[in-house]
Amino acid sequence: KELKKAKNNILDELIERELVLHNFKSIGANIPEHVVDAEIRRKIRNDYNGNSKLFRKELQSQGLSYKKYKELINRQLIVQAMRSQQFSDIPPATPSELRKEYNKLKPKLRDIKKDRCDFQKIYIPKIDDDNLLASADDQLKLTEEIVAKLKKGKNFGELAKAHSKDGWADDGGVQKDIDRIDLSPVIATMIFEEPTGSVIGPLEDGGGYHIIVVTKKYHGAAPSLSDPKVRKIVRRNVERDKSSARYKRWIKGLKRRAMIERKM
Repeated sequence: KELKKAKNNILDELIERELVLHNFKSIGANIPEHVVDAEIRRKIRNDYNGNSKLFRKELQSQGLSYKKYKELINRQLIVQAMRSQQFSDIPPATPSELRKEYNKLKPKLRDIKKDRCDFQKIYIPKIDDDNLLASADDQLKLTEEIVAKLKKGKNFGELAKAHSKDGWADDGGVQKDIDRIDLSPVIATMIFEEPTGSVIGPLEDGGGYHIIVVTKKYHGAAPSLSDPKVRKIVRRNVERDKSSARYKRWIKGLKRRAMIERKM
C-alpha cells in the first residue's frame, strides 16, 4: 500500500514537471546555455569542492552522460524560472497571519532547557538485590505486567510502593519540579512528547526499566514574535505557504487543460 502511494506521488511530480516544461515551451521561452553551464560549475564547486574529475566519476557511476546531465539541469532551471515568474508577487504576510503561524511554531521555538515537569516513576532494576534468582528477562516481564495494570487503571502510587526500587518508591514514585536537563535525553524527549497522563514505558537503560506517568509540564518560554530572528522565520513560513497554495492552484489549472494518460 505504501509502495503504491509512493509511486503515485512520484508520478504526480513527474506529470507536474512535464506540464511546467510544456507551458514554458508554449510561451517560446528558453534557458540560455551559458546559464546552464554556470549552474553546473556552481554545483561542481559546492558539491564536489571544485573537483571536476570527481564530478565526472559520479556521473559515470549513475550511468549519466554529461549531455544527459546538462538536459536535467536545464529542466530544473526551467521549473525554477516558471515558479519564480508565477510567485514573484506573493502578497506580504499580514499581522494576523504572522500571529497565527507564530502560535503554531511557538512550542518548537521555546527554550527547552528551561522545561520542567512533575511525574511518577517506577524503576525496576535488571538485577534485584531482594531476588537474586530473577533474571533481566524476568524483570522486564514484571515491568510489562505493571504497565498493563496501569493501563487498566490500577493505582500508580500503590504499584510504585510495591515494586519500585529507587529513592521515591515510598512516596509512590512522585517527583516534582524536575528540570529537563537533569533527565536523560531519551526520557526527557518521551516525557515532553507524550500526552500528560499517558503511561510511558518500559524505557530501558543500562541498569533497568522505567515506567513514567507525567502529571504536569512546565514549558520553557518562547522568544517573542517581536524578536527579528523569530519574525523572519515566521514571515518566511507564511509566504512559503502562500506560494505553495498558489502553485497548487496553478498546477491544477494546467492539469485541467491538459490531456494526461497515466501508465503504471
